[in-house]
Amino acid sequence: MAANSISSQEELRKLGVEMRYLEQTAEALQQRISMLNAALADLTYANTTLDGIEQEKENAEMLVPIGGSSYVQVKLTNPDKIIVGLGAGVSIEKSLTDAKTTLQERLDELTKTLKSAQTQFNQVAERINSNQRRIDSLLANAQQRNA
Repeated sequence: MAANSISSQEELRKLGVEMRYLEQTAEALQQRISMLNAALADLTYANTTLDGIEQEKENAEMLVPIGGSSYVQVKLTNPDKIIVGLGAGVSIEKSLTDAKTTLQERLDELTKTLKSAQTQFNQVAERINSNQRRIDSLLANAQQRNA
């Protein structure tokens, strides 16, 4: 009976270590999902803005967001020239159509990445729940033996 108690204690210890690791992993995945959602919202907003620009004529007056719920009124001088960021502070001029294509490709890639992160999170959460059930079972058995 003592050997059974030792193996249960060892399993509890291993499960505890794994639970800490899984909780850290879940937290990191939640942060990643949050960042991906923010990036998706930003790209969706940019894509919607380009859709609006596409409907406008040259020299149309527009309000452009500058952050903090503030806007500046501008005149659209060339609606077919869009500056698109490539990353690392590098940007390139593209036509409106090419810019929309680039943004859509990024949206598609981010959506795929988000789904993958959500799947990983669900797997980790499932493993946490499974481990918690096993821990509860081991503790209940230990209490029954000690009673």
